[in-house]
Amino acid sequence: MSDEPQVLTEVRGGVIIVTINRPEAKNAMTKQAAEGISAAMDRLEAEGDLRVAVLTGAGGTFCSGMDLKGFLRGESPSIPERGFGGLSQWTPKKPIIAAVDGYALAGGMELAMACDLIVASSASKFGIPEAKRGLVAAAGGVVKLPRQIPPRIAMELALTGDFITAQRAYELGFINRVVEGPSLDAAIELAEKIAENGPLALVASKAIIRNSHTWNDQEMWSKQSELMGPVFGSNDAREGAAAFAEKRKPNWTGT
Repeated sequence: MSDEPQVLTEVRGGVIIVTINRPEAKNAMTKQAAEGISAAMDRLEAEGDLRVAVLTGAGGTFCSGMDLKGFLRGESPSIPERGFGGLSQWTPKKPIIAAVDGYALAGGMELAMACDLIVASSASKFGIPEAKRGLVAAAGGVVKLPRQIPPRIAMELALTGDFITAQRAYELGFINRVVEGPSLDAAIELAEKIAENGPLALVASKAIIRNSHTWNDQEMWSKQSELMGPVFGSNDAREGAAAFAEKRKPNWTGT
């Protein structure tokens, strides 16, 4: 077993790049890797200068799913109350972009769908093939995927276990961008564009979009107001207006 950390982190400006570092195992998820991702997300939350995370995999593969050797040893690649890879059942307040190369399969596809945005190389493949192994895509594949693509297509993917291309995933609205070559540069470019915006606005916008599907017509406006009210009364809102009037970049403080 390699002595290298199973998760690497790098900070570029307001972006933290989180890399699953098990290329010899196609970045199959272990308990240690899940703990590394979870710790990186805690850092994203704790450090005010960090605005966006990019999650990717080393060696040309995003994540091939659960590490089966660990599974046979009784190891779970999940974090309590956060789920598979530390993300399937929980999300930080700040945005996460998945940069997908190669395969995002089983738990790997579920890890990608747990992110807020997905950038993928044209050669990448997505799938939830658990049924081929007598298993169920339990980290979001059968409950969250039907909310992200047409339910009949989600049903087909779950029941056949077949893969789809990045282009097909893009056509279904599952991913945001398809790029030639490695996805990381394009994902960082997107992250930097997001990081230029007001941090309070980013957090509120993510929370509203993520949660509003559970709100009924009577409560959606009041629940939206709860989240966006503090943004409109913030110093950053005034700074944004002043910067626009003065034709300069805003100096966000997150207050």
